[in-house]
Amino acid sequence: MASALTILFLEPSYPKPSISLHPSAQVAPGGAVTIRCECRCAGARVLLSKAGDPDARRSMDPPRDVAAFPIRNVSRGDAGNYSCQYRTKWDPPVWSEPSDPVELVISEPGYPKPNISLHPSAGVAPGGAVTIWCECRCRGVRVLLSKAGDPDARRSMDPVGDVAEFPIRSVSRRDAGNYSCQYSTKWDPPIWSEPSDPVELVISELSFPKPSIFLSPSRRVILGGAVTVRCWGRHQNMRFLLYKVGNLNVLQDAEPAGDMAEFPIRNVSRRDAGSYSCQYSTKSDPPVWSELSDPVELVVAEPKPNISLHPSRRVALGRAVTIRCECRCREARFLLSKAGDPDTRHLMDPAGDVAEFPIRSVSRRNAGSYSCQYSIKSNPPIWSEPSDLVELVVADGTDPDGTQQPDPPMMEPEGEAAPPGRPDFTHANIARLVLGAGGLLVLGLILAEAYYSRPREVP
Repeated sequence: MASALTILFLEPSYPKPSISLHPSAQVAPGGAVTIRCECRCAGARVLLSKAGDPDARRSMDPPRDVAAFPIRNVSRGDAGNYSCQYRTKWDPPVWSEPSDPVELVISEPGYPKPNISLHPSAGVAPGGAVTIWCECRCRGVRVLLSKAGDPDARRSMDPVGDVAEFPIRSVSRRDAGNYSCQYSTKWDPPIWSEPSDPVELVISELSFPKPSIFLSPSRRVILGGAVTVRCWGRHQNMRFLLYKVGNLNVLQDAEPAGDMAEFPIRNVSRRDAGSYSCQYSTKSDPPVWSELSDPVELVVAEPKPNISLHPSRRVALGRAVTIRCECRCREARFLLSKAGDPDTRHLMDPAGDVAEFPIRSVSRRNAGSYSCQYSIKSNPPIWSEPSDLVELVVADGTDPDGTQQPDPPMMEPEGEAAPPGRPDFTHANIARLVLGAGGLLVLGLILAEAYYSRPREVP
């Protein structure tokens, strides 16, 4: 026997719109207010509804994404909760979800705002007691207490006299905040007073001063190195917690015998970089906490590269030299710097682990001390330690061994410079040698002639 198959067709729906009251959710009788329904609803039909009043339904086809429903002469009967939704115009229509409700409150000018105060004090320790007083000429009315940003904290009561008291017998941290109160008539719909000015309840905890935090041996650590985070609390026999800024979880905890806790990081990785803070507390239940320490930043650096000059550190004017920066760092970015000259910084992204910065025609301004460093291509980049300095010496026509050399040509093709210490058999130098030899020969003939032509004594 074949089993029956049931097919369900699920109707699509649109997201709920937002609803608001302008200029205010609280209006005096005879005033004006506009209920605005905002959505991506151009070409749709918007329906406004009032809770418990089907006769107050209104609809419109807005040209854009806002449907405005004005009430130009507000009466007590307009008070209440409103919501809106929209639908397509085809048949059958597809409806959006209803908006969250918004309440229109009619406040009579004759009902002034009440006064609010905290007793015995606005500052209370956890576990203590406080009473919120709302004072008004409010016999026969209902008083509402509200906490800013917390709709679940609303409380109401019908006081016998002119003061409504809202006690909090065991204060906790979540009770902290700004409170206000107002009152209303008991008929339907009610008429509300203006809200009181806000009053702030502060939880004044017993606490210890914030600890000091520092990194040993240094805030800058080479990748794979070791560092210790030290937290000094000025109190003995405390529990210490270490946090990393941006991470709500505790990284490490310690209970040292003295007043300082040590949190070692024995093999530093890139993810260890960042800011750290710590705090301490008593070991009792509930604990009494200190404030958080100021943050301290751990900078993780790559190991420094090697730098060298080729073919030599001593180069004649016009000759070529290459500055090489080497590391175990494939796909890194290199930066070459010259000490005391920020304008000579050069960046390079080599394919391997060696970056070469050629100087094809050395001038006197190229002389100086150079260093390089590299960064891993991350966000943010992690830079290595700078290399040791290497000095480029520019010599006027001298070779690396100190022997005099003829002035070299101003420009030489790359790779054709004569190696240091070898004779330079260029055509110009051969011509100079021939001319020198000829000059010496002429000088010798002149001296010989002078010698043989001088007068001689007769024996």
